[in-house]
Amino acid sequence: MRGGRRLFPLLLLALLPGLCHGREPAPGAVTCGSVLKLLNTRHSVRLHSHEVKYGSGSGQQSVTGVEASDDANSYWRIRGKSDSSCQRGTPVKCGQAIRLTHVNTGKNLHTHHFPSPLSNNQEVSAFGDDGEGDDLDFWIVQCSGTYWEREDAVRFRHVGTEVFLSITGEQYGHPIRGQREVHGMPAANHHNYWKAMEGVFIKPSLDPAKHDEL
Repeated sequence: MRGGRRLFPLLLLALLPGLCHGREPAPGAVTCGSVLKLLNTRHSVRLHSHEVKYGSGSGQQSVTGVEASDDANSYWRIRGKSDSSCQRGTPVKCGQAIRLTHVNTGKNLHTHHFPSPLSNNQEVSAFGDDGEGDDLDFWIVQCSGTYWEREDAVRFRHVGTEVFLSITGEQYGHPIRGQREVHGMPAANHHNYWKAMEGVFIKPSLDPAKHDEL
């Protein structure tokens, strides 16, 4: 019996590998299902979209940067390439591919080989219906640690075209006067750093039973 008691803790650890090897996520990790605003750290504007279409290029819903911190059209939901690959409450890993779905219109952050209207970089748009678009909606989170932390400045590199989500300061006129152009750039630089700001952050969890909680 004494030998059995000594073996029980070892057996428990073998059956619960998720409790070992430092796999518990940090409390400040950005998680799947979270809704947040993203601030471009160079130009101090938040990633934004609205029901205004580009008048050139793809003609899809435009994506811009706005200075206001309280605009409801600046909220984006963190999702995976598929719902099963990024379950609710799971911390987003550095190097993971995600979708950013615009909360108010249900369209995904998207880019493709159209020139952006002001800077002639690569156009960034919002595309799809009810959160479903195509393979050009996927972005890789580039950060330095294991997980995307809320305090980190991170980059988003597009899976299909390898550009970085960027702002360089160009401003639109009517009907979205003062809003900044958002575009894709081929090089990593100080124009493509983003930080998580205001939002509703789902508590990090590795417990599958908690993934579907509202």
